[in-house]
Order: sequence, then C-alpha cells, then structure tokens
Amino acid sequence: MESQNLKHRSRDDPRFTTTTSNEKNRANRREKRMAMAKRGLRSLVIAVSFPLSLTLLNIYLFGSGRGYASLAKPFWFPPLWLLHAGCLASSFLMGLSAWFVWVEGGFHVKPTALSLYLGYLGLSMAWHPTVLWMGASWAGLLVNLAMVGTLVGCSRDFRKVNPIAGNSVMPCLAWAAFLATVNLKLVFL
Repeated sequence: MESQNLKHRSRDDPRFTTTTSNEKNRANRREKRMAMAKRGLRSLVIAVSFPLSLTLLNIYLFGSGRGYASLAKPFWFPPLWLLHAGCLASSFLMGLSAWFVWVEGGFHVKPTALSLYLGYLGLSMAWHPTVLWMGASWAGLLVNLAMVGTLVGCSRDFRKVNPIAGNSVMPCLAWAAFLATVNLKLVFL
C-alpha cells in the first residue's frame, strides 16, 4: 500500500532535479563566453564602422572630383568611383587590423601603433579633398607620401602585436603606393 502513495519521481520536476557544481560551472562559463563574444562583436563593429563612416563622409563632402574629372588622364587612371571604392576598402582593412591589435592589447604595449593609426586616418581624410576637390596635386603628393610612411610604420608595429593585423595593412600600403603614382602623374599633367 505504501508504494502506491509514493509519488513517482520525474526528471522534469524541479523539486527532484539535482544540479551538480560542474553543470553550474559549465553554464556560468557559457554565459561568460557569450557576453565576451557580444562585447567583441560590438567592438569590431565600432572599429570598422568608425573609419568607414569618416571615409563615407569625406566622399560625400569632397568626392565630386571636379578637378579630377576635368583632367585629360592616361588610360590606366582609375575612374572616380574606383578611387572611392579603394579608399573605402582601405578604411575597412585598417579598421579591421586596428581591431586585431586592440583585441591583443597592443595599443597599451605599443602606443606608437595607435598614433600611427590615427595619423593614417587623418592623412587619408586630408588626401581626398586636397587632390580630388581642390586639385592641389603637389600638396596631395606630400600627404600621400606621409600616408605611405604611416602605413609602413603601422604594418611594422601591428605585426609585432598580431601578424594578421600587420599583413592586413599590406593591401592598404599597395593602394596608397598606387595613389602616389596617380598623384605623381597628376603633378606632371
């Protein structure tokens, strides 16, 4: 008779479930990893969108290329839309590589990396209006050569912190060298 009065234990009944400390630890670790992943994703979005939005604003304000469009250019000169796309791609890659360095704590270890990155951002924002809007090719060439120098420094310092970050600066360096060639040709047109 007594066996009929006893309740049957169920796995779903919270009164009878027992959680071990290992299960609690696993759940706690999982929650911490999810929180870290959300913070990492948020910081990645900020790191990439900041230089991209600056470049888009620069293109919007000074991207008409009134001086550039009126020039008789050689066949290998890129059209204006390609210059804008290349600048956007370069901004994206630099934001991504700066994020790689930031994640590793590299801006604290190598503070020159941050100053070089900010210098590159400033110079890249100055090149667009100088060359494409004002048509000042000599000044643009000087800005571009300084930009190449900051990119070489960024690549060197970023590589010491994270090799992927250093390597992702290389396409930006190639783009800046191409822009220097275009700018040099603009000087002598």
